[in-house]
Amino acid sequence: MPHSDIYNEIDYPGPYKQAWNRFKQNHVSWVCFCIVVFFIIVALLAPIISPYSSDYQDTQSILLPPSWQSAGDVYYLLGTDDLGRDVLSRLIHGASLTFGISLLVAFAALLVGVALGALAGMSKGIRSSVFNHLLDAILSIPSLLLAVVIVAILGPGLDNTIWAVLLVLIPQFVHRTQIVIREELKKEYITAVRLDGATEFQILKNSIFPNVIESIILQYSLAVSAAMLDIAALGFLGLGAQHGSPEWGAMLADSIDLIYRASWLAILPGITMFLCLLSVNSVGHGLRNALRHRSD
Repeated sequence: MPHSDIYNEIDYPGPYKQAWNRFKQNHVSWVCFCIVVFFIIVALLAPIISPYSSDYQDTQSILLPPSWQSAGDVYYLLGTDDLGRDVLSRLIHGASLTFGISLLVAFAALLVGVALGALAGMSKGIRSSVFNHLLDAILSIPSLLLAVVIVAILGPGLDNTIWAVLLVLIPQFVHRTQIVIREELKKEYITAVRLDGATEFQILKNSIFPNVIESIILQYSLAVSAAMLDIAALGFLGLGAQHGSPEWGAMLADSIDLIYRASWLAILPGITMFLCLLSVNSVGHGLRNALRHRSD
């Protein structure tokens, strides 16, 4: 039925607002988005909301179980470790190290990788061939193994781990961006834009990037997950965050010897990391699906 009100103009939502509304209709992705926002808030406000310092030791409360067990203490909701440190406080501080750093490292890799990938995707000839062969050589090595090699060269420590993970993630963004750009360049609308006299930069900015943003978002969510796993794995191996750090991987490494006596020391960091990884991946897939159909 045609609209008969000629005085009030109908406000139709734009494509990205439609995509956001479609994303919120996906209940699983929306719940996972709320969980991711919760982890981000925890990572940002860890020193404020943490009940105790990550290094605070209560020698009178060693290896207390979580508070819902009969031997637990309500002052330590998730129990304490073998040095009397509050597990909940360490998990909160660990969110800044494992999850917060992963978000920043993946975003830095996105900026560098997308720029290099755009250059590789728009280039031809020898320059394109060099990019392809270099990427194939780097991507043939598993990311964790490559990170271990880089940390072994730079030396153990969380700072060097950040650089190693960043160098590992950049080729993945370059490869993905290059593929999607070359797929777009083969489409007819690019030919039409070229015939209109658009420059290569204008084609890339105004025609290609708006149509590949969902692939970049998905790659970012995968990169955050990969960064979390690599940071935690290097911490677990003693190459990243050192033992005693509240980083989730280092916490798992510290709890190995006590897994039969105090299983919560290994279970709680594992569950926290699993929930964070699952939420990030679900949000990435949900945003990609919503953006893919934003023009429907």
